Amino acid sequence: MEKQKKQILNEDLRKLLFKFSLPAVTGMLVSALYNFADTIFVGNGVGPDAIAGLTVVLPILIFIIAVALLTGIGASSIISRALGRGDEKRALIAAGNSFIINIVFNIILIACFYFFMEDILVFLGASANILPYAEEYLSIMLFGFIFFSLSINSNNLIRAEGKPRASMYVMLVGAVLNIILDPIFIFVLDMGVRGAAIATVISQAVSMIFIIFYFRYGGSVYRFNRKVLRPDFGIIREILVIGFPSFLLEIIGSVLFMVFIKVVRVYGGDQYITITGIGIRIIDLIFMPIIGISHGFSPIVGFNYGAENYRRVKAVLREGLIWTSAIAFAGFIFMVAFPQVLIGIFTDDPEIINNGITPLRLIALLAPLWGFPILGGAFFQAIGRARPALILNLARQLILFIPAVIIMPMFFDLLGVWISWPLTDFLSVILVIVFLARELRIINRKISAGEESALSA
Repeated sequence: MEKQKKQILNEDLRKLLFKFSLPAVTGMLVSALYNFADTIFVGNGVGPDAIAGLTVVLPILIFIIAVALLTGIGASSIISRALGRGDEKRALIAAGNSFIINIVFNIILIACFYFFMEDILVFLGASANILPYAEEYLSIMLFGFIFFSLSINSNNLIRAEGKPRASMYVMLVGAVLNIILDPIFIFVLDMGVRGAAIATVISQAVSMIFIIFYFRYGGSVYRFNRKVLRPDFGIIREILVIGFPSFLLEIIGSVLFMVFIKVVRVYGGDQYITITGIGIRIIDLIFMPIIGISHGFSPIVGFNYGAENYRRVKAVLREGLIWTSAIAFAGFIFMVAFPQVLIGIFTDDPEIINNGITPLRLIALLAPLWGFPILGGAFFQAIGRARPALILNLARQLILFIPAVIIMPMFFDLLGVWISWPLTDFLSVILVIVFLARELRIINRKISAGEESALSA
């Protein structure tokens, strides 16, 4: 631990940020590749309506991720603190109880989705044309939700014991297998949307098997037995309390996407749900590396802020903004300059490609600024400022985006749906700048006070 602390406080920041961010960036990209691969193969093998069907199911998948983060992040906080104290028993009990809660919640959700599938999908925006594809995909995916959720939960546990690379490998195994199996089931076996779902479920099951082998033979601290798999209601409560903010953010994301799909359907119809689905997959490949950098950025900021090394805090904030802005700018170039090429990866339908150009360009209008809200929220979390962190994390989705996507189409019809993105981006960045400027003034005063103390000494 002392070696790691010395490294964080003294090593070259660019090299350090790269080292800390690489596993998280890889993991986030791999996560995005699941949906990206499914959509590419389904779009080319089945058709645009099938992409719309997968898009309608996405809020449900986000809901499952929310449950996984509720249990995984809640337990990982307890585990990392317990291992830091040398209390391995408490860490094991927390890990075991996270599995118990996760399985119980997933059984309840799977039952609800199974028995009310059609009603839920119609409520989410499925029309008569795309409902069969959505039902076909979801009916198979239900069988994999347990594997999917437990894998995400387990990845958080693995990171909590200080093994981010192992977590990255687990995700890579599933994603690579999914990319291999998708064309086999969709094209070779001619199973269409059902084949894409089967390929994904198999990949998630294999990821879970890989995790079990890691726990058993990979040098993990986790050794599960009946004792640690018994419910401990004190620990269960703590897991739920700690994990709830992450759960809430994902649920808000699910609601946001549901609202967006419904508005798109009202003003544009099924074709634009397909375009939305394609756009979201492209945007994910830009957002995920930015989120990964924010994960690597946070401990560096936290350590240096705690050590009162405020100049280094400012330097790592600047470095983080440079790299996230560079990634976002690269995404902006591709989305604005080559929208036909990007959409053409998913479908050869000329109408979808032509109609998708304007939405993609408008959504990406302020893409170079996408890193600011994400990194701003991570910065305030890292220095222990809960209120601004919560405001910034909620502002983009709940406070700004949902009202914008409802109000703007009232004045600009379908165009207003796409304009709501850059409008939200602009307002989010203004909010981040206001909060950061105030915090940096406080940090600058601390730097000046420290230098005056050193001179007087």
